[in-house]
Amino acid sequence: MTRGFPAIAIRPLLWKSCIGRAAPFPSLPHPAPQQLLNMPCVDDWVNDPLSAVQGIFVQNGASGEWEKKVIEYFREKLKDTTASSWVPSLNDVPLHYLKPNSLVKFRCMIQDMFDPEFYMGIYKTVETAAKPKVLRFGKYKDVAECGLQQEVALNSAKCVTQERLTFYCIPVPGESEWVKEAYASASQARGNPSTSYTPSRHKRSYEEDEDMEMHPPKLKEQCAAGCSASQASGDAKRLEKEAPGGHQSFPNRTTSIDLNFPLPGEKGPACLVKIYEDWDSFKVNDMLEVYGILSVDPALGVINDESTKDGSSILDPIECMDTMEEQRVHSPPPSLVPRLHAIVTRKLQHVNPFLPTTLKDTENKDYITNIMPELSTVRTELLGFLTHMLLGDSLAAEYLLLHLICTVYSRRDILPLGKFTVNLSGCPRDNTYTKYLHRTIQQLVPSSYCLPMTLNNMNTLRFIPHKDYTANRLVTGVLQLASNTSLMLDETLLEQGQLDATGVRNVTALGNLITWQKVDYDFNFHQMEFPCNINVLITSEGRSLLPSDCQVHLQPQMIPANVEEYMANLQTAVVPSMLKKFRIYVSLLRLIDYSISDEVTKAVEEDFVEMRKSDPRSITAEDLHQLLVVARLVSLSAGHTTLSRERWQRAKQLEVLRKSRIQQQTHVNGNEP
Repeated sequence: MTRGFPAIAIRPLLWKSCIGRAAPFPSLPHPAPQQLLNMPCVDDWVNDPLSAVQGIFVQNGASGEWEKKVIEYFREKLKDTTASSWVPSLNDVPLHYLKPNSLVKFRCMIQDMFDPEFYMGIYKTVETAAKPKVLRFGKYKDVAECGLQQEVALNSAKCVTQERLTFYCIPVPGESEWVKEAYASASQARGNPSTSYTPSRHKRSYEEDEDMEMHPPKLKEQCAAGCSASQASGDAKRLEKEAPGGHQSFPNRTTSIDLNFPLPGEKGPACLVKIYEDWDSFKVNDMLEVYGILSVDPALGVINDESTKDGSSILDPIECMDTMEEQRVHSPPPSLVPRLHAIVTRKLQHVNPFLPTTLKDTENKDYITNIMPELSTVRTELLGFLTHMLLGDSLAAEYLLLHLICTVYSRRDILPLGKFTVNLSGCPRDNTYTKYLHRTIQQLVPSSYCLPMTLNNMNTLRFIPHKDYTANRLVTGVLQLASNTSLMLDETLLEQGQLDATGVRNVTALGNLITWQKVDYDFNFHQMEFPCNINVLITSEGRSLLPSDCQVHLQPQMIPANVEEYMANLQTAVVPSMLKKFRIYVSLLRLIDYSISDEVTKAVEEDFVEMRKSDPRSITAEDLHQLLVVARLVSLSAGHTTLSRERWQRAKQLEVLRKSRIQQQTHVNGNEP
């Protein structure tokens, strides 16, 4: 496997769940919520996508062409600019409002990749009365489909075993509220809870659920013996009525489920996404938009429930090489962690709802061409807003603006090019100011997180993801973030005390993140480097204990009588139309290509030589690299995709002013600020 994990054994989970029994698992009845999709010209490809797949399968037979045509069919449907808005999203609509086996979408990040699994790609079912066999497809399904008095013809030459990969996906960590609200408001798909189905117990939420039982042991034993769908359905309903609270009948249940979110307090659905094509094009921490078939079949809770009445297991843990803990983690209840069978999967460069998904298309290139002339005006407005937010300090505002649009655009050997970590020193010790500063950043960028660097956080939080071999999963950490996430480290809360071993590891991880834009995931016996692209802003009273690309000392030109009131009023003063332009500006400039002409390159080299002649100690190779980064950001911030002599001179002026301020502060304090 080339996604950054060691080679691992294939886990033939679903093949075993369908083979080796007198009858395959029946499809238990779903609680069928009513989906309100009042959309013109939208047919059953959203409400009943499996019927569309079935039609293509029947038309093309069992040849490999039917699979390609299914993907082409749905891609063609989604080409319409408004079509995707009619597909309900797991991010916006509660799971129990969505229709099982309907087409849904999910905006997410890959948190973990599970082992490949076998499934029955094509199989035949036969009536017990020896009637003709029926050819069926198993793709996009979790449970083998059999009618009453039917069974799978396991010995048929038409049976085809295939593989698929499972991604454990979560909402994008730290995604801003304005992003969620914008996507939700643009969606035309709405769901309503069912009026025809009344569950015998309360619906379980994503975060608060503590009822982790699978299907009851009695039902499981009956299925193992080859029960019919009607028998299983009746027993399931009867047993639910016997234990409406869901707690008395299952003393050995798992008490809670860890959705494995990197950041504390995160909410939203987690999902097991089944990938059928192009596995190697994805990697951990990629952001995806997945269009697929929602599967919440209750039978999934039976497949890997290890607890039976006598404590034995249908699936021998030794035989399937799964620990019980792994079974619980990899097959959680679908009511909490649904399955999504991906048909169309798009890798996302960003999650800004106001920008096109990709900027490479011809239409979107025209969009960039049209918006570029406006960027200079937006820059002026944004710079003024940031200046007020930084208490009148225009120089600090310049550098904060450059920081907001920076991104790692390339890597030369191990050196990440384009990163621009800023240490904003001189911040008030009271965390009220830094709290509101982060709220401002949240209003501008699609995803962000503020990490208070208290001694307790340093010593107790898990920053680095690590591999849990017992559960066979990647246990997340705070630094498992998506590309272009803004991470603010608040050192103003740092107090005196002793870092323990965990604290030292965490501080080291932050240093590696800032310097090399990588996080070394812990695989117990070795570490594995995961490159990242995270914009780090450090706020501190004096100079930060952590490395940075540049230090800017805050020099307030005004001191509000009430900082909290001042900052709150400033945030509400920006009109929504201008705030939207700010958000487009920041995200767009991270994605635009930039170049330096040969003429300007030669001029920069000559300028560097002249500066070295006048004072060899005044500028080093590292200083030149810093100047080039600042010049790049200055050019892009003004809407220019190439470096000019004027922008080069402006970058030099900014660096002279910044360094001069640092020296002045050093003389005032008598030491390094």
